Amino acid sequence: MKSHALPILPRKNRRRRLFAAAIFSTLAAGCGDVGEGLPGATGPGAATTLSGWRVDPQGDLNAFFDCLDDNGAALVSAHRGGPYPGFPENALETIAEILKQAPALIEIDVATSSDGVLFLMHDDTLERTTTGSGEARAMTWAEISKLRLKDNDGARTAFHPPAFADVLAFTKDRTILQIDFKRSTRFEDVVNEVKRQGAGDRVIYIAYGFAAARKLHRLHPEAMISLSLDAGSELNRAVAAGIPADRLIGFTGTEDVRPRLFSILSDRDVEVIFGTLGGSRSIDREIARTGDNARYATIAGQGVDIIATDRPAAAHKALARAGRAPAAGQCGIEGA
Repeated sequence: MKSHALPILPRKNRRRRLFAAAIFSTLAAGCGDVGEGLPGATGPGAATTLSGWRVDPQGDLNAFFDCLDDNGAALVSAHRGGPYPGFPENALETIAEILKQAPALIEIDVATSSDGVLFLMHDDTLERTTTGSGEARAMTWAEISKLRLKDNDGARTAFHPPAFADVLAFTKDRTILQIDFKRSTRFEDVVNEVKRQGAGDRVIYIAYGFAAARKLHRLHPEAMISLSLDAGSELNRAVAAGIPADRLIGFTGTEDVRPRLFSILSDRDVEVIFGTLGGSRSIDREIARTGDNARYATIAGQGVDIIATDRPAAAHKALARAGRAPAAGQCGIEGA
């Protein structure tokens, strides 16, 4: 099919990193099955083998993002794992399904049970997303793991809340996780599990504020951190606090597309995330209402490396149509 790519605007002024030839010999073996070994998989789409995309940074997230940048490609990040009807948020089965449709980064929320088990859950309480009730942090993992998850329409599914350790293991060689810490969760516990599984090169920690970013960098200096950056001065402040620019990913909001800010961050080797997600006034909702999916590609063309979205499949398709999505076999990505 003929490409209708948008003109590629000047982007990062950074050194080029080349992946070793071993990366491509590994990729030449093909995509494989994304869903093998899916813990407790039951119900729709939960077959033991699910073919799909793989997003594998091959041990160097900076090199991975630089490679995408050199190719004018942007990625989508699936908010809360990419839920849609029949597939609930923060579910392992939903992650597997999204990876069948797009080479997506996966954003997840990590909570902690009363007996110290890390698991995926966004809300402080259980009613909206599960068949349970009450505060999630007041329940043991044995109790939480027996609950059924609900999708965004409130329909009960066959799926259960997953343990963070299982999700981290399942996504090895498959995708990059963006980890949002809930109030019940200590940074140390998540970092320890990431280190235990040797997963530091395939996670991005989300920090709300400079103090959190400094602590995460101290706990795991090699890891990348997503930090809200509204101006170049905020990047300077983060670097002055001891966080190297090439360990940062700049979250630039959900409302105003700001190419000048994107350019400032890019010139400092900072990846740019822009969120189309959110409530009733989100860009995702507007695009869904108008049918103007090409807007995702327009946003990427203004200097965005990662689009955080509630519509990852639609956003990826729009990027692909415009020639702005990574191709299979490119930069450690293999596709269905």
